[in-house]
Amino acid sequence: MSNTAFLTVAGAKRWDLYGPIHKGLRLAHSQMLIRLGQADFTHDQSALMADLRTHLALGAKHLAHEDRHIHPALERRAPGAAVALEAQHGHHRRRFAELERSMAKFEGASIPERAARGRALYISFVALVAEDFEHMAEEETVVWPQLCALFDDAELAQIEMDIIAALAPDEVIAFMRMMIPAMAPAERASLLGGLKANAPAEAFAAVIERAARPTLSTADFDVLERLGLAA
Repeated sequence: MSNTAFLTVAGAKRWDLYGPIHKGLRLAHSQMLIRLGQADFTHDQSALMADLRTHLALGAKHLAHEDRHIHPALERRAPGAAVALEAQHGHHRRRFAELERSMAKFEGASIPERAARGRALYISFVALVAEDFEHMAEEETVVWPQLCALFDDAELAQIEMDIIAALAPDEVIAFMRMMIPAMAPAERASLLGGLKANAPAEAFAAVIERAARPTLSTADFDVLERLGLAA
């Protein structure tokens, strides 16, 4: 899978290591935040709780990917540069644990307690989203330019390929379901064009049928068809 979506640093086009996945996470965070805000917690919310757990599991996997592949590479070129990032990731993991406790309290609550427990869960998720948005912005505006100064595009691409290679097929689909609808049309076409050119045909077809088609509007999917990227 090849990511050919680039952003500009100091006037030069560089490999965008953070942008696509962060767009996906921001969209997924926002959608979950809306669902939690709109939920009637006096009624059964088992489906919402299951989706929230899946969402948090993907967030934890994203942190693990950066911990395993990006931070060690950064530390090798600039010792100490990943210390603050590791601390922020540790804080995120504590937020995940806090949310799991909030979910358990809601699920174990009596009907009269559910509204208050649900609101507490919602506020905990709000706090996670606020902190993660700030964290991702720092990675894109501070850490990514540092990576661009320390690594060339081939090295940055290899880091990303190593992350992708470590994913199970279902994990690839899950992350693509977040990323594809969050992208601008040109970014989406670039990503899927690279995938079509580099991945096995069955892997590309799975992304289209399980990630792109279910998450895109009819108009956006029609664009992919016109570009020859829908099959």
